[in-house]
Amino acid sequence: MDDRIDNRMDSRLHVRELILGIEGLALLRNAVDGDEAFLKARVEEIRRFVTQDEQPMPDADAAVSELDLATGYAEWAERYDTLPSSFIQVEEPVVHGILDTLPAGIALDAACGTGRQTATLLARGHRVIGVDQSPQMIDQARRHSPEAEYRLGLLEALPLEDDSVDVAVCSMAMTHQDELTTAFGELARVVRPGGRIVVTDLHPFVIALQGQCVFVRGPGSLGFVRNRLHLPGAYLAAIAAAGLTLRACHEPVFNGSLAPGGYEEFVADAARAAWAGLPLMVVWDAEVPA
Repeated sequence: MDDRIDNRMDSRLHVRELILGIEGLALLRNAVDGDEAFLKARVEEIRRFVTQDEQPMPDADAAVSELDLATGYAEWAERYDTLPSSFIQVEEPVVHGILDTLPAGIALDAACGTGRQTATLLARGHRVIGVDQSPQMIDQARRHSPEAEYRLGLLEALPLEDDSVDVAVCSMAMTHQDELTTAFGELARVVRPGGRIVVTDLHPFVIALQGQCVFVRGPGSLGFVRNRLHLPGAYLAAIAAAGLTLRACHEPVFNGSLAPGGYEEFVADAARAAWAGLPLMVVWDAEVPA
């Protein structure tokens, strides 16, 4: 995976354009059978945002930079757990439901980040190994769950022996991979025959429609680590190439929760209509053949 910093000059966050995109998506999804008053309100809001350049908007004109994986997560680590996430809210019940059916054993939290899934696995009696490419994220995970073991390493080159764990969880990390086959192959390599692999990611719909998720770097400065669009067929191909058996694919949908203070909350009616019924996450439940 290419981890070089993108050296292009910083751009500004085009909040007005993002808002217009949300309004447009809400119109697109409701133009045929939507409520007339709702449609009229969307058109009026679009007219207002197009014609009133001085209207204050959250994070308008903030500098936004694309960061490589190492730099991005080093800077994001301390703030990563501070904001509520509708993505996590809809993902966790699905993952917990899968893990609740498994016996305790040795578990891998691959690309563990700040240790959200590490804590989930520990709570279910597993001995947990957390692996991440970011020392800063591992430091945060260790603060939350010091009883786990942590190793510095890449998702596409896991620092574990073959057939060494009973279950592996990988959350919201495959989207940063240029291709999926290598990482799925690594998960399959380290999980014992009969073991389970649970992979979650931002749903391709979200990445195709929303693009990138920004985070605060400092006053007036935002950053993002690129999410790459992998369609479901690419996941299925990688799962098959790794020799795994797919047990289920879950697609939990938007729950109506918007990030507080963000641009979508600024146009909440449009945002909720734009995302209503669409999946936010995809959860792949696979098994290593016995």
